[in-house]
Amino acid sequence: MTTALRDAARDLFPVLDAAAEATPPGEPMAKASLDALEDAGLYGPMVPKAVGGLELPLADIVDLYAEVSRADGSTGWCYFAADVAAAFFGAYLPDSGAEDVFADGVPVVAGQFAPNGTAAIDGDDLVLNGDYQFGSGIAHAQWAGAGMLTLPEDGSDPSYLMGCLPVGHIELKGNWDVLGLQATASYDYAVRDERLPRDHTFDFFAPVVHRGGPMHALGVLPLTAAGHAGWALGVTRRVLDEVLAKAKDTTRMGASTSLADSERFLHDYGVLEGRLRAGWAWVREVCTAAEVESARDGTVSAVTANLVREACRQVNQGGAEIAREAYLLAGTKGLRHGPIERGFRDLHAGAQHFFASPSAAIDLTRSLLERD
Repeated sequence: MTTALRDAARDLFPVLDAAAEATPPGEPMAKASLDALEDAGLYGPMVPKAVGGLELPLADIVDLYAEVSRADGSTGWCYFAADVAAAFFGAYLPDSGAEDVFADGVPVVAGQFAPNGTAAIDGDDLVLNGDYQFGSGIAHAQWAGAGMLTLPEDGSDPSYLMGCLPVGHIELKGNWDVLGLQATASYDYAVRDERLPRDHTFDFFAPVVHRGGPMHALGVLPLTAAGHAGWALGVTRRVLDEVLAKAKDTTRMGASTSLADSERFLHDYGVLEGRLRAGWAWVREVCTAAEVESARDGTVSAVTANLVREACRQVNQGGAEIAREAYLLAGTKGLRHGPIERGFRDLHAGAQHFFASPSAAIDLTRSLLERD
C-alpha cells in the first residue's frame, strides 16, 4: 500500500472515531464517514482498475481495511464488506453488467451472499425471490447483493449465483438489535418477483474473471476472508492501544502503583501484543503467497485458498480472545462506554460470522490430506 493511502486512512481516525461515538445504538453509521472515505480516495482498494478501483496488492488491502477499522469497527466492517462485494461484481460480471453497475463510479454494495433466494429462468432474465439477513451497510448502499439458486425447468442441477440489483428494488426490514457492530445496520431484506438480467450475476464457486489481476482469480471465499482478517486486526489493534494508553493512570484497588508498574500486566500485555503481531504477519504472508501463486499459475491450490481462510478465522477468533483478556487487564476502565468496550462487543459479534467458523480449519486439513 502506498504511504499516501496509509496516511490518508490514518488521518481520518479522529473523524471516524468521533462519528462512531456520536452514533446512537442501533442507528446506521454516519453517511459522513463514507463520504470522508470517498473524499480521501480510499474507495475501491480491491476493485479492478478497469471499473475505477484502486486494485492494490492483497496484503496492502488487508492493512488498509485494518487502519479504517482501528478507528471504528462498524465503519471498518461496512467499508471492507462494500469493497469486497464491489470487487466481485467489478471483476466477474460481463461487460454489459459491469457498465451498468459501475456507471457512476465504484458503488456502495451491500447484501448477503448465502443462497437464500431462488431464481426462476425467464429468457435472458431471472425472476428472483428471497429473504436475506445481515445486509451490512445497506442503509447507504446503491446496490444490493443477493445469493440465489436457479430453478432449471429441465430438472438439471441448480446453479449457485451471486447477483446485484438496485436497493430501490428490495424491501428493507430494519431489524438490527444486537450486541456488537451496531452501526453496521445489517438489516434483513426481502426480494419479491424482481427481474434480474443474467449479466448482473456470476457463478459463486466458478466466477469468470473478466477484469482485474491475479488477486481476483482467488475467488469469493479467500478474498472475503482477507477482508474479515483486515477488519479483525484493526479492531484488535485499537483495543490493545487503548488498554496500554490507560495503564499508566490505572491503579487496581489496594495496589500502590499503576498497571504500568505491574510485572503481571507487563507480561500479560506483551503476550497479547505478540499474538496480534504474529497473526497479522501470517495473514500478510498467506495473502502475498496466494497472489504470487495466482500470477504464476492462473489459479491457486485448495491448500493455498484454505490457508487464507484459516488465517482469517484465527485472527477473528483470536481477536475476540485478545479483546476479552485485554478487557480484564483494563479493570473497570474497560467496563465504561468507550473504545475498549465497543471493540470488545464488535470483535465478539464478528467472531459469530461464517468466516470465523471452524469450517476453514476443517477444509484446510482436508485439502492437506488430499494434496498430491
